[in-house]
Formats: sequence, structure tokens, C-alpha cells
Amino acid sequence: MQLPRARETTYPAAGNLSVIKFIRLVGLKVVLPAYVLLGLAACSQPENSVAEPTSEKAVTVTELASGAKIAGANGILFAENGDLYIASVLGSSLTIVDPDTGEIKQQLSAESGVYGPDDLAFAPDGAVYWTSILTGVVGGITASGEQIVAATLGPGVNPIAFSDDGRLFVAQCFYGSKLYELDPMGVEEARLISDQLGSKCGLNGMDWGPDNRLYGPRWFNGEVVSFNVDDNTMRLEASGFKTPAAVKFDSAGVLHVLDTEAGKVFSVVDGVFEVVAELEPGLDNFAFDKNDRIFVSSFTDGFIKRQEDDGSMQAILPGGLAHPGGIDVFKGQLIVADLHAIRQYDPLTGKAVMVQRNIFGSGKMGSTLNIAADGGNLILTAWTDGSVRIWDPVQQQVVWRLDNLENPVAALRYHGQIVVAEHGKQGVFAFDEDGSAHELIGGIESPTGLAVFAGGLYLSDYLAGNILKIAQDGIKLENPEIIASGLTTPEGFVVSGNGLVVVESGPGHILYIDLNGQRRVLAEISPGSAAASPEQPPSMVFNGITQGEDGAYYLPVETSRTLIKVEM
Repeated sequence: MQLPRARETTYPAAGNLSVIKFIRLVGLKVVLPAYVLLGLAACSQPENSVAEPTSEKAVTVTELASGAKIAGANGILFAENGDLYIASVLGSSLTIVDPDTGEIKQQLSAESGVYGPDDLAFAPDGAVYWTSILTGVVGGITASGEQIVAATLGPGVNPIAFSDDGRLFVAQCFYGSKLYELDPMGVEEARLISDQLGSKCGLNGMDWGPDNRLYGPRWFNGEVVSFNVDDNTMRLEASGFKTPAAVKFDSAGVLHVLDTEAGKVFSVVDGVFEVVAELEPGLDNFAFDKNDRIFVSSFTDGFIKRQEDDGSMQAILPGGLAHPGGIDVFKGQLIVADLHAIRQYDPLTGKAVMVQRNIFGSGKMGSTLNIAADGGNLILTAWTDGSVRIWDPVQQQVVWRLDNLENPVAALRYHGQIVVAEHGKQGVFAFDEDGSAHELIGGIESPTGLAVFAGGLYLSDYLAGNILKIAQDGIKLENPEIIASGLTTPEGFVVSGNGLVVVESGPGHILYIDLNGQRRVLAEISPGSAAASPEQPPSMVFNGITQGEDGAYYLPVETSRTLIKVEM
């Protein structure tokens, strides 16, 4: 396995900081080590307190760009009253929208008992059900507001559909491959219909057909199949798709198929495909209203688009940043990890200058929740894929990769090696080009963010509330230094000659800690999302921050889906 070298490696200059303070911060052998400057001074304050500096510089916060209205649009379906319901996995919400105006009428979230919904369906009595792909729960809410748990099937529960007579069907995809019939009230055990649909995915977005069969696409097989759910037999209905993601029938009983890789919706009549809607790749699901207008959701961009009379697609909920996470400076611009895409922005104007999208599970780029510049390449990290990849954005090729990692949260290059924070192994590991690894630190409850400054390697521990220095000049520290403690859910951070700037995602703080350990909240942002279950890293979507070439701090705000600039 060949590990590409970074084309250039630079470290920030000390600026106007005095030589002795700079030496102390970066941890060279002087009388006072780094932790005296930041760690002990910070610990001298009450936990989570903010000590105001004697003279504060004015802070300016500017919104450079905004994105989707909801955190990724997954399954969509119309209620009997004509409202459009939209599921959002990482947003942990069901959003109810007026399909004509795009007005968000209501949003059901975790406070309402909705956790990580991927797809949804309505029972004949009006109850809404959903699948939580990360927790494995199939849940619902009755029309009177009563909570229902129909089954807990393990991670991967994905498509859901009711038959005309009220029978409930659920399949797994990406983290499982089975098809079940469930008791909607959760009294009877789930009945297995098939476990022969493949190793990665059973079916995706399903629909009940006019011939009393259950239809669904096979994501990795490029085909649509149907089931007789009483004798559990399968029939091939259509093949030759790139990545079919969902099927629906219009009011005339015509089968339609959404191909996420092609970015198109097809009608299928007697084996003949016809393009009826054309959009961008990265689509998730679609639905017909009572007038057979097509509405399409995007897991990549988070939009909802409606087909107009002339065939064009009009956004009723705009897209853009949907799950923004890590950020770095790349060739003088800002590069943002957005789960199913990477997006590049001009730091002066906030204009999006590049987007590269990925098809989950099958795209060659892979998912991206964290990102780091690596010369002319990018290091992409995602616990959803369990991998770290080096991506060439010009050739659009993965040139090196690490797979089968245990919930990797962050990665960057450090002294020629790729260093990875693995939550599942509670440590940080340095990987050589052949994939061999050695541990830099272990026993960390929640290793989260990584940063390099002046030869030192730093780590944030989300649950312990610490930032630690774990290596210097490529050599692990046998006694890692606590640089700051008493923090609340620290994720991304910047180390510089002037101190630390940290994203505390829980309270939504951008916290500055100066060289004397004094703390100041520079800005308040919307808090980050919590993990859906213990199976995910507690940071869930990484909340990153970087320092631009102009000295300002830039960060994507996960739950407001904005890109902001903080100057001080």
C-alpha cells in the first residue's frame, strides 16, 4: 500500500508572540512547560467558568454561507391532508411542510420521541411510523400522540411500507440485509421474509404495488424486485439501473424508480424506461402528491424539489450544506466535509466554488465527516464508512485508504504518517504507508479532534473535557500534557502562538483560552447534535474549526448548516 507524501508542510508562525512564550507553548525544554501556561491556569478556575481577559478585543461574527433548511432529506411521504413529511436521519426529525409554499409547519424531533428516522410510512389509521437506521428501532406516533415501538431489529432498518390492508413491512440496508413483516403494535415478533438479498443491503425505499406485491430496489444490484409476502417469493421487475434508491407508484399504478447515482426518476412500463425527472446525483427518495406531482429529496444536498408543469424541478426547500463537519484551508480556500459531499468556499465572499458528491455505500470518494488538507490532496474521515482515505480532488480518485477502522473521528498527516483518532479503540494511532500502526495514546474516553502546531500533536477528548498534547516532533509523549481541562464537549480546535480556540459543541460556544489561561466566549452557535446511540462517537457530526491565512477563524455550524467567520 503506497502512502502519498504531502507536497508541502507548513506551520503557523509565532506572530507577535515573544520568543520565550512561543517556546513554552510548543513544549520545548524550558523551565515552564506548556501545561503551566494553559492547563494549570485553566484549572485554577471553577469548572466550565469563563474568566474575562483584562482587555478584550472586539469580536466580529460573519455568516459567509448558508445551506439546507433541514439536516439532510431522506424518506418523504404525503399525509392524507396533503402535508409533506420529511425524515432526517442525522437531524433526528420529521419535518412537516406545505408542499406548495415550502413553509415548515411543524418539526417533530427527539423531544417528541423521534430518533434518527430514515424512512416513514402512514398506517391506515393515520399513525406515522419510521425506521431509525442507526438504532434499529421501528417506531411511530399515533394520531393522538401515543408512542409506539413496533420492533427493534438492529442497525440498518431502512425502508418501510404498509400494505393496503395495514400490514407493515421493513427491510435493512447498508448495515443489514433482511426483509421483515412486523406487527404494527409490536406485540407479535417480527416475521422474516428474506435474508437472501445480499451482504450489504436488502431493499431500499419500498412501495406496495397495485398487484398486491411489495416492490423495492436493490441498491448494489442495479435492479428492482417484488415480493409475494405470503409465500416469500421474489420476482425481478427491472434491471440496468446505476444505483436504484427508491420506488413509488403513481395514481395510475405505473412503477417509477429513482436512481440516485444517475440523478433521475424513471417510469417503467413493460420493461421500457423513460426519464420523467432529472436532477443531481445524491437523491434519496420521492413521492407523488394527489395530483401526481413528483417531489424528490436529496440526502447529499438536503433539498426538496417539486416538478413543475413544464417538467422543471423547483426547490421548495433549498439545498447546500446539509451535514457540515470538519473544515480546513486548502489552496487558500475553505474545504468543508459535508458527509455525502466535500464543498469548497471562497473565504472572502463565501461563494461555493466546488462541490464533489458521493453516493453512500457505492461512491468511490466515500463519506466525509472530517477533512484535512494534505498538500494537493485531502484526507477524508468518516465513522459511517469506518475508513480514512486520501483523495485526489483533481483526478477524483482515492490514492490511499485505511479500512475497517473502529469509529474514526479525525485524521491528519503528522511527520509522514497518517494519524487517526479512533473512538472505538479509545486511542490515537499513527499509520505507516503499508498500513501498519503504532499507538500514540490509549485509554482516552472519546478521542475526537486532532491538530498540529509547531511540531506538536494535540487531541481533544469530548467526554473528559480535555485538550492534550500527545507528541512532539513525531515522538509520542510518555506523559501527555493536559493543555486545557474543564471544557464542555470540545471537538474541533486551533492551537496557535496566541492560545487555543475551541468549539464546545454541547453549549454551542466558540471558546478562546489565552496564554494566561483566561477564557472568553467569542461567539455562541447552535449546539451540535448528540449521538443516536452508544454505537456512534459522541460527537456524531464533527464540529470543526480552522484558522485562515488572514488569521480569522472559520467554522461550519452543524445544526444551523451555515459557514461563519470569527474575527478578533
